Amino acid sequence: MSGTFVGMPAFPVAAHEAVNNQTLRGNLRHATHTIRAKREKAVAEVSDWAQLREAGKQIKDHTLRHLDRYLVQLEESVVAAGGTVHWAADADEANEIVTKLVKMTGESEVVKVKSMATQEIGLNEALEAEGIRAYETDLAELIVQLGKDRPSHILVPAIHRNRGEIRDIFQREMSEWGRPAPEGLTDTPAELAEAARLHLREKFLRAKVGISGANFMVADTGTLVVVESEGNGRMCLTLPETLISVVGIEKIVPTWQDLEVFLQTLPRSSTAERMNPYTSTWTGTRDGRAGEGDGPQNFHLVLLDNGRSDTLADEVGRQALRCIRCSACLNVCPVYERAGGHAYGSVYPGPIGAILSPQLRGTASEIDASLPYASSLCGACYEVCPVAIDIPEVLVHLRERIVEGGPVVREGNKVVLKPAKGHAAERAAMRATRWAFAHPGALRTGQRLASRTRRLHPRSLPGPGKAWSATRDLPAVPAEPFRDWWQRTNGGKEGGK
Repeated sequence: MSGTFVGMPAFPVAAHEAVNNQTLRGNLRHATHTIRAKREKAVAEVSDWAQLREAGKQIKDHTLRHLDRYLVQLEESVVAAGGTVHWAADADEANEIVTKLVKMTGESEVVKVKSMATQEIGLNEALEAEGIRAYETDLAELIVQLGKDRPSHILVPAIHRNRGEIRDIFQREMSEWGRPAPEGLTDTPAELAEAARLHLREKFLRAKVGISGANFMVADTGTLVVVESEGNGRMCLTLPETLISVVGIEKIVPTWQDLEVFLQTLPRSSTAERMNPYTSTWTGTRDGRAGEGDGPQNFHLVLLDNGRSDTLADEVGRQALRCIRCSACLNVCPVYERAGGHAYGSVYPGPIGAILSPQLRGTASEIDASLPYASSLCGACYEVCPVAIDIPEVLVHLRERIVEGGPVVREGNKVVLKPAKGHAAERAAMRATRWAFAHPGALRTGQRLASRTRRLHPRSLPGPGKAWSATRDLPAVPAEPFRDWWQRTNGGKEGGK
């Protein structure tokens, strides 16, 4: 199990098995359609949804433009409240910091709130290598961990599993991690949830160290925010003596007032709820708040870059950093619904993963170079995004980068990428198309020739194009080019329909 899924093949290869797995496709179709329908109803209740969406976009863009200032302000606020701030340039540095902090407590186990940042850096594996066991406490993450699996969805990491599979995992694996599953466990949701509750309760009560991410960080107060639906997060955030939060630097917002927007749009876009059942906030340490009775005695905030500064340097691609991890784009994506999350080779699957992972990790690997092509460009992801990330625009932008190469920023340095291998035919076709559009006479001649020979055109494409036309009808060439029709009919006024 790897948080970064290193060594994955290209997306088409990885997706091939998933597309032919009928059980997986059934699980995904049922879950995504259910969530999508509920979300539509929840959003329709809000008369000013478009305004909230625009406000979220503006807040995020403003914060990213002034990220340096707000990060310094956040650090000052956290320190003033009794916390300690650590800066991690990459995954290795973040893992080293967290491992060292856990070892300083003398503990050999930790409880974790669901956190995509810690999955991104492979923290569980890094802790295990140092003899520290990390227990996932989110129900879906618990299922993934017990099943020695990988997450396949941002909101519901075990979306690819059905109830029968979950029951079998609990019966087979729980005893190896702690309290075993109850005898005679069935696959009813209530019994599965109760089995997980009993299994986790003993871990909550004895854990001295908790590890979390955060949905938001408030710069002016140093407050961190976690929203969830189960209550496990609150147990991890309040019971342990030491709390370590690993958070991407883009999760910051300037003020508490800014949370008003996102605490309306996030739950409706993710779980289709009017508000999250649990919204937990914490500022510094218990001692830093004049001895209040709950919360950690020691709080450490690890601010993670890991490619985010490089992404920020891209004027088109930086909008991916607006993402609030709601997963709405996954639930409407026809590619994700059929291929599932594992094929994306990242903890960030679906449309947002197709633009975020290649920017955070670069496009040198086979999987990252293929992700911008894991889309039909239908635009449904943009329509549902609560912070208006134009995912199709970024996908096309990244495709151009892969095919043509060009200047980018990697690890803080300006480098020039070479054009990727395997795209020579595509580059030649695009250059020929550009030349044709720049020469109207040649374009007109080509269109007329295509119309006059249309009866001779094949019904399927040869060579590599055969796979595309095997499941699609080639568009029919019209009897005459549009320009000829326009001239002949005076724009449809004479003899046109």
